[in-house]
Amino acid sequence: MEIPGPERRADGGLGAIADAGGLHLYQLRLHEEYGPVVRFQLPGADTAVSIADPVLLEATAHLDERPERLFAFLEPLFETGNPQVMPAGEHAPWRRLLLSVPAGRASHEQRLPHFTALTVSLADRWAEQAGDAEGDDGRPVGLQKDLTALSLRMICAYALGGAEITDPERVVSAFEDILTAHLGRLYRTPGPVTPEEAAERGREGERAEAALVLLRRTVDRVIAAHRGGRGGRSDVVGALVEAGEEPGRIRDTVMVTMLAAHHTTGVAVSWALYLLSRHPRTTERVTEELDRVLGNRAAPGYADLRRLVQLEMALKEATRLCPPGPYGARRTDSALVVGAYEIPAGATVFYPFWAVHMNPEYWPEPDAFRPERFTPQESAARPRLAHIPFGIGPRACEGARLAMVEAMLILAVLLKRFRFRLVPGHEVVPVERFVLWAADDIRMTVGLRNAV
Repeated sequence: MEIPGPERRADGGLGAIADAGGLHLYQLRLHEEYGPVVRFQLPGADTAVSIADPVLLEATAHLDERPERLFAFLEPLFETGNPQVMPAGEHAPWRRLLLSVPAGRASHEQRLPHFTALTVSLADRWAEQAGDAEGDDGRPVGLQKDLTALSLRMICAYALGGAEITDPERVVSAFEDILTAHLGRLYRTPGPVTPEEAAERGREGERAEAALVLLRRTVDRVIAAHRGGRGGRSDVVGALVEAGEEPGRIRDTVMVTMLAAHHTTGVAVSWALYLLSRHPRTTERVTEELDRVLGNRAAPGYADLRRLVQLEMALKEATRLCPPGPYGARRTDSALVVGAYEIPAGATVFYPFWAVHMNPEYWPEPDAFRPERFTPQESAARPRLAHIPFGIGPRACEGARLAMVEAMLILAVLLKRFRFRLVPGHEVVPVERFVLWAADDIRMTVGLRNAV
């Protein structure tokens, strides 16, 4: 059976993506119109097939090659090759090496006090500009800017030998400058440009070059700091050194770890706070649970996290509606049968996480924020791949479990202490980056909730 999809366009599909407002929104539109399996044009892929049904996705979960052209926008970050498209034969041992760094409960519990101290430090800074319990809103904060910087500090403390980054906000901004410049080129429609557009593109390129210099210096400082600290396989750098990896591969691994890990947690928490601010009854249930479980304590211990059921359900529902990474992609190495369709060898299989999460067959009224979807009973009734905020298969996020621990901790500390309100008139617009970003951040005021 022929896979349905739109008519081919001379521009390779760029115009359709631009008209939709980005690739993630284009995916939603395609699946609404054509169903769970769609053929479409995509820059960097000759044949692209998007699958938004979690049952059909099972047939693709073994795929372990990424299409190189689709991830080419990340190439300027790396010296020895883009780890995101590392061939399967190299990727599998590299992934095993990264996962050999302690990543289970004991490791997370050991690091939790330091994570807590970092989070409380941010909360103290927010408290200085917070409103009071009587309704004064205080000065606004940018959730994504501050929370991604916090996540960067956490990943350095956990996975990069305890290295301190003195100006994480600049590092986060540097990543954004590079991603903005190079993603923009990937989806830029051909044609004449105005002098103003040409000048802006030039400035964008200059910012990206300066950002790359900053990031490489930061990576070098992280590695240099590690040499003077603890060694062995207790962190990513130590594991790579012990395995005899070349310096360039070590630097690239540090770079990709910083990029992926700080985005995942910081973005997930910021969207969760935004959605909770729009649903006061859900927020009330979450804060009542926090008060009951924590009492007068400002932060949870590791054992408390499992008791914060309402909070966990709210976080999972937030990652359904606003998955940190809105899509993924793999390449078929041979013809693949998916349901009634055959996908040819060499095709790009597109994982539209957002469209999977909005599939009404498995998520009734998918636009609604309903954390109760994630009770054990509701979760057990859905297919395994209905909720995939961290990807699927052998290329899924290595740090997914750590990201959930970090996000739960951050949310618990902040919601125990503050109430959040969107700045009046501020519009939150999701945009495509390496993650699901907000065009002008998520600007909220914080008011003191409890004295702790």
